[in-house]
Amino acid sequence: MIGSQLNNLKVDGDVEDVSLNTVKIRNFDKTVTTIPTSSLITNGVQNWRGMEETKGRRIKRAINIDIKTIKFCDETLLDKLSKVTTLTKYIKDKIEEINSQNAKINSKSEDLNGRALTNIGLFRKYIYNYLTESEHIRNDLTFLIRQLQPGQSGIPIEIYVFTNDTNWINYENIQSDIFDHLLAALPMFELAAFQIISDTNEHTKSGTDK
Repeated sequence: MIGSQLNNLKVDGDVEDVSLNTVKIRNFDKTVTTIPTSSLITNGVQNWRGMEETKGRRIKRAINIDIKTIKFCDETLLDKLSKVTTLTKYIKDKIEEINSQNAKINSKSEDLNGRALTNIGLFRKYIYNYLTESEHIRNDLTFLIRQLQPGQSGIPIEIYVFTNDTNWINYENIQSDIFDHLLAALPMFELAAFQIISDTNEHTKSGTDK
């Protein structure tokens, strides 16, 4: 059986039977849908066979960072983050490299002319190291932690990796555990996730204060 997704027809499941005129698909919610065979040609199809063959299931999600919380790291923050095991060597090496380069141009990290570490840059590196050491993530498949274009919802830090477990329930649990941890780690970097405060919430808060 081939797992397929026909987005326009809202069909997502395993192909159980193919005849000249119809295709029978058992959806992941256990319902059964019958569609015209011609739909496989006229509609976009996403085939899940590659996932089954590689034994890896993709995670492609982002954490939107509030731009107002992004800053250069001061000594206090660097000292705190240096105690994080997965960042200790990286921060030490980067500080030595930055100090050496800044000395050549007679500048300091706190000057814009000089180089300095940022809290969002260290958070991105932390995600990379954290997932590299995870027993649930495939290091031999595409492994990418990247910053996407800023927008109205902040700056997205996207995680694009593959789990080593394709079972749907296990996959969702692995993905949830990763983002539970990373969201909880944000304050350590003095970062915050972007959230839209609705007018309704503001009015409710104002009314409560009164």
